[in-house]
Amino acid sequence: MYPLVTGVVPRDDFMLDITFSNGECGVLDMKPYLGFGIFNRLNDRRSFEKVTVAFDTIEWESGADLDPEFVYDKCKNKSA
Repeated sequence: MYPLVTGVVPRDDFMLDITFSNGECGVLDMKPYLGFGIFNRLNDRRSFEKVTVAFDTIEWESGADLDPEFVYDKCKNKSA
């Protein structure tokens, strides 16, 4: 079982600081995904910054969300 997302803070350059239920933290680079489907809506900085934790993962006001396993796998520099 993957750890759940417990915190998210948007950064400059379409990056997210993510905190997980196991105490680890990491950085998720969203740039590679902004050209696909519903994620096109996040190319606007104001829309991107409206990210929240919901149902143990991250989601945006626009309706875009990510699977918690995907978030954990794609996070870089995870540390406790």
